[in-house]
Amino acid sequence: MRVCLASTSPARLALLRQSGIEPLCLSPDVDEDAVAAAEADRLGRALAPEEVVLLLGRAKAADVAARIHDAHPDFEGIVIGGDSMFELDGEVHGKPHTPERALARWHAMRGRTGVLHSGHSVILVRPGEPAAETHAVAEAAVTFAADIDDAELERYVATGEPLLVAGAFTVDSLGGAFIERVDGDPSTVVGMSLSTLRHLAGRLGIRWTDLWNAVPPSS
Repeated sequence: MRVCLASTSPARLALLRQSGIEPLCLSPDVDEDAVAAAEADRLGRALAPEEVVLLLGRAKAADVAARIHDAHPDFEGIVIGGDSMFELDGEVHGKPHTPERALARWHAMRGRTGVLHSGHSVILVRPGEPAAETHAVAEAAVTFAADIDDAELERYVATGEPLLVAGAFTVDSLGGAFIERVDGDPSTVVGMSLSTLRHLAGRLGIRWTDLWNAVPPSS
């Protein structure tokens, strides 16, 4: 039983590797803004953060699952798609992309608590059989230290790390020292909730331990 990660995120790849899974990685071809806008138009209202991350996570997994046999005809296993957004005071924050935006966000987050929303989709793919999909959203509340000084923030932003991650922070790298508490599955903040993925795989009749292909042998 193989695993394909429908993502180019280094953090998601590292998370799966740390949990004993060496996945195949394929980049999804999804216009995220267009997909979200089309769904908002269909519903006639703005989408909540949890709706957006689930919509995009499912779209990414579906895109890769639909064409995985073109490149890997014998693939049998699951395709995992995900998306994340950080919410603070009802405002959603994706990747800041620029140092100015990242620094402004950290000034707003300092001493505060926000919510990281992470959408997950798991699709079971077998040659010659219809795909089966299940999905869920995981959330984790993140509390940032109040005593981070401006010099620390400027130094952190200058590393470039927060520019290309949802919410402008990490919990598993340089940003971890500035986070005081995570309420919820900590891996959610990295990019995917491992406990949620395990539950979703279970719904498809797959034991999580059967996906392990990179576990070091016991001594």
